[in-house]
Amino acid sequence: MALALDPAAQDLLFREARTANTFTDEPVTDEQVQAIYDLIKYAPTAFNQSPLRIVLVRSAEARERLVQHMAEGNQPKTASAPLVAILAADNEFHEELPALFPHFPQAKDVFFAERSAREQAAALNASLQAGYFILGVRAAGLAAGPMTGFDPAGVQKEFLDEDHTPLMVVNIGKPGEDAWFPRGPRLDYDQVITTV
Repeated sequence: MALALDPAAQDLLFREARTANTFTDEPVTDEQVQAIYDLIKYAPTAFNQSPLRIVLVRSAEARERLVQHMAEGNQPKTASAPLVAILAADNEFHEELPALFPHFPQAKDVFFAERSAREQAAALNASLQAGYFILGVRAAGLAAGPMTGFDPAGVQKEFLDEDHTPLMVVNIGKPGEDAWFPRGPRLDYDQVITTV
């Protein structure tokens, strides 16, 4: 067998997993989110920089503030999901590098003294962590509805600060009725993989 992962787990994480558009009313607990984080914190990042920051939107007041910044088609999904997470890149991640990359604490100043270098690194590495976050949600038996259809400046102003760049909003919960759109086609192996 080419894969070590159990076929049922392969289905849960990949083949049967879909982007959910509706959810049941079943809440997503803090314990579930902690379990998700305990898995996804091991995502690989350059210099172990770990720039992903997550804002959990739980209160009705915060939800209303977020919904107004979502694209029109995403507003009902975000308004009704049991839990919504804003995934952001921390552009000041380098302040944690002495603890996260202790064998070369100078990396903070050698590679990331310039804000533009930090922003580029944070966006790339936090996006990688965001992919792991979606897999972590699936591993918890939940569905994720990641969306980039929102006003980034508005979300940043409402929930973050100038040092944190919003990347995506993820609705989380148990999938509801008619949660899935039809599965879209995928490229074949030969269209993607080149051997040199």
